[in-house]
Amino acid sequence: MQILILNIKKLVQVEDKPAVWKAGNDMAKLKTIDNAYLLIDKGLIADFGPMSKAPDISSLSGDVLIYNAFGRMVFPSFCDSHTHLVYAGSREIEYIDKIKGLSYEEIAKRGGGILNSAKRLAETSENELYNQSLARIYEIIRKGTGAVEIKSGYGLSTESELKMLRVIKRLKETTPITIKSTFLGAHAVPAEYKGRQSEYVDLIINEMIPLVASEGLADYIDVFCDKGFFTVEDTERILMAGIKYGLRPKLHANELDFSGGIQVGVKYNALSVDHLEFTGDDEINALLGTETMPTLLPGASFFLGMVDPPVRRMINAGLPIALASDFNPGSSPSGDMKFIMSLGCIKLRMLPEEVINATTINGAYAMGISDTHGSICKGKVANVFITKPIPSYEYMPYAYTSDLIETVILNGSIINDK
Repeated sequence: MQILILNIKKLVQVEDKPAVWKAGNDMAKLKTIDNAYLLIDKGLIADFGPMSKAPDISSLSGDVLIYNAFGRMVFPSFCDSHTHLVYAGSREIEYIDKIKGLSYEEIAKRGGGILNSAKRLAETSENELYNQSLARIYEIIRKGTGAVEIKSGYGLSTESELKMLRVIKRLKETTPITIKSTFLGAHAVPAEYKGRQSEYVDLIINEMIPLVASEGLADYIDVFCDKGFFTVEDTERILMAGIKYGLRPKLHANELDFSGGIQVGVKYNALSVDHLEFTGDDEINALLGTETMPTLLPGASFFLGMVDPPVRRMINAGLPIALASDFNPGSSPSGDMKFIMSLGCIKLRMLPEEVINATTINGAYAMGISDTHGSICKGKVANVFITKPIPSYEYMPYAYTSDLIETVILNGSIINDK
């Protein structure tokens, strides 16, 4: 079926030719069309433009669904390039510990944090893990996300890491959202390897990575390269092993300190380096002129009360910026990308145009799919959402708790609530 959306108040993030990303001053530029139409055919964006050039309905062959969007806007779906949404249970008790003043690192040392999630995951069946994660998938779909990257990393054993990745693969096969999978066995050092970190790195390299690759369970490989977690040397060993098996790097870096994670990510041509609360001139200079997307996770720094990354310095230097949710049970228990846009404006002082670019085309690049997702462009996948009647696109990040999405279309099909 074709879908013809007419009388769109504003069609947002349109492109005549697909951009790789938006960087520097271009992040504040956003192309739109007022009083527009959008034609979707065979799951792809077939045509768009001003209403004065809308096709005559009689000229369209086959079944056509007409959608009159009076007062409503159409956006490309969000591309959330960093999540951990496959997890078992919640961690609200640690939330109380945070309120009482314990730090992220203090909670981790007490067996909380990632190690807590790993214990829960080991005790949860694959089917139950899938069912919990499926509910989260449809939650983010309702909130406008059309593509998502999901990491493992709450397994921390070969068996449990493979369990997580098989669940991600099952979600890919059974849901309409575009999913990329990342192997993150190096998310934390398991308690039984305390004092023997290099042996755990050996396990990742010699056992986990070959098995992950043999089953085709991951698109990317990630390491938590930061203070108290994995060193630059650990990270290099793991990334080289992953690259050998065709897994391009993505990195957790510089969330807790100046860790060298950004530089090692650039050295190994990481698709993205994520978090980046601790970013200085050396890190900015390392990123300039590379193919690595700096990805900020304002939900995590907001939830943990951490410092914010120097986003204005980064953009003024000419860098691109992506924003992602970091949806996870411990430090960012939300996959609401509209709220992430709001945090980008409120906390990071980004402009509405910049946060729209950061959550669409730049997020798509950070997932390796900017040629097919992240903007309204002929031939791209028809992943869009239609808003409720709103006054302007700036209203999306401004009205930070309002539910403004009326209709979601993924792969050219309207998604009914599940």
